[in-house]
Amino acid sequence: MTSTFQVDLHGVVDLLARHLYSSPRVYLRELLQNGVDAITARRDLGGDEVPAAIRLRPLPDGSLEVADTGVGLTLAEAAELLATIGRSSKRDVELGTGREEFLGQFGIGLLSAFMVADEIELTSRSARPLPDGAAPAPVRWRGFADGSYELTEVPDEDPTVPAEPGSVVRLRPRRDMEHWLAPETVTALAQDFGSLLPVDLQVEVRLDLTDADAATGTDDASPTVWRRLSGADLPWKERHATPGERDAALTRYAEQTLGFTPLARIDLDLPLAGLTGVAYVLPAAVSPTTPSSHRVYLKRMLLGTRVDDLLPPWAFFVRCVLDASALRPTASREGLYEDEVLLATREALGTQVRQWALATLAESSPTSRAFLRVHHLAVRALALQDDDMLDLAARVLPFETTEGTGTLTDLAATLPEGARMLWTPSVEEFRRVAPVAAAQGLGLVNGGYVYDADLLERISRRFPQWRLAPVTSDDVSQALLEVDPLRELEVADAVQAVDAALAPHDCEAVVRAFEPAALPAMLLHDRDGDHQREARATADAADDVWGQVLAELSGPARSRQLVLNDTNETVRSLLATTDPQVLEAGAQSLYVTALLLSGRPLRASEATLMNGSLGVLLDRALRPGTTPLEENR
Repeated sequence: MTSTFQVDLHGVVDLLARHLYSSPRVYLRELLQNGVDAITARRDLGGDEVPAAIRLRPLPDGSLEVADTGVGLTLAEAAELLATIGRSSKRDVELGTGREEFLGQFGIGLLSAFMVADEIELTSRSARPLPDGAAPAPVRWRGFADGSYELTEVPDEDPTVPAEPGSVVRLRPRRDMEHWLAPETVTALAQDFGSLLPVDLQVEVRLDLTDADAATGTDDASPTVWRRLSGADLPWKERHATPGERDAALTRYAEQTLGFTPLARIDLDLPLAGLTGVAYVLPAAVSPTTPSSHRVYLKRMLLGTRVDDLLPPWAFFVRCVLDASALRPTASREGLYEDEVLLATREALGTQVRQWALATLAESSPTSRAFLRVHHLAVRALALQDDDMLDLAARVLPFETTEGTGTLTDLAATLPEGARMLWTPSVEEFRRVAPVAAAQGLGLVNGGYVYDADLLERISRRFPQWRLAPVTSDDVSQALLEVDPLRELEVADAVQAVDAALAPHDCEAVVRAFEPAALPAMLLHDRDGDHQREARATADAADDVWGQVLAELSGPARSRQLVLNDTNETVRSLLATTDPQVLEAGAQSLYVTALLLSGRPLRASEATLMNGSLGVLLDRALRPGTTPLEENR
């Protein structure tokens, strides 16, 4: 036996409200789409001279009327299209299934109104003549939230029937959903969804008494006027007398719709996708992980105000307002369907934004300087995947260097011919090495910020003449002066004691002479040494055979180096002390000081070490000639 599915309308409405649509507010968008599609279908019948109009009329009893001058429905069409959940007039072949002119694709527009209404009534007069040439009788379809419906023909003289072809939808609100049909809500939703529709969209609004007196000169307590909500053309296609007037108008549009005054504007045009619009450059920097939110219209009906994945990830510095006809909406019509058309559109839009960025940065102008100052992170992100932007970035992007903030080209110009440029993979390492590197004339770049390490790697391959490479402890050590051999012998025992004090912290001490003399010590951190230490730790924890293999591969573990500056008076005094506790505490203090100079926060163990060493040094300063051991005796 073959049976048909039984549909629970309450369950379907709950599915729409809770899982398909983000909010009941979309009910009005669906009704507007039905009206626009009906008007489009009537024009296909040769009704180009017929006014294309949609009227929204909130009624005093809380109901809402939505009237259109579209093609209307006959009794047979209504029976076929309105009696089956999931089908609508937009699926009918006669209305052009799949054609670009029609907004809807899913046939659930009228059903969505049950999210806010207990009863939906559709009264319609068809513009299609019957086979015998006679005009079809008007029809009325009334659907209820319990899943039942009524469908009848009505006489021409019925006052609720449109005088001309078209349809009138009447919604009676559900309990606790009355606010969705309130006049102010209807006006706001219609303005949001339909302000760019190519039809005459108007809403009936009631004036305050004082406004009415000024407008009509009467004492009527509840006068009404029709307020037009749709414009004549897309804002970016409107004609203006001068380019300056167009710039001012589009800036005002961005302020009204997006809520900010843009830094710059990029015109978008993709004829193959039927896409036009504007990309606005944000006036303030945003994080690369901030989701993009673009205002997208499909066939001039608002799809959404926070549509993402429209541009490549690196283009996070712009917000778009655009209209398209070839892109496919998702089932909820609040996002874009990921298909080949969207992928091609994303790439093409990215190309247009990229071309603007390249052209802007290639010239020195207030716009280019402001863009680079605010959105240098976006330029870095694009340079990681685009060679043209990489070439430009090397000339214009600012980096923190030992010569101050400047470009790599500026830094290269300050170095002797053939000198290497070095970069650090972290901000902490730059803080450690920069004072000594600057004093020794080394060109050092801070690569610890977002994108910079990867970007410097790409630049080093793109510009080999700069000899750009990551800094190692050997690079700095070779630039430091070794002390006189006699001096090295003189402090050998003290350095050995310092080594012993720093051994628990995986650090060894060396003595060098370097500038600035005010810097007592610096901590050198080597990435290769980190790898070797990790391999050594793994070898120690492994079984005998595997441990031997790792030990052979890893080689001897290299420790961090605390380089003591022999030109610093504090260091010379420390190395000359005969008090072993002072020497140990002083070495630990210099180690912690070097960590602090690197900008890295102290761990709990390092804070404890600092407190203990300072305690010993303060005790010696306050009680010279004694030791804690002597006091205990």
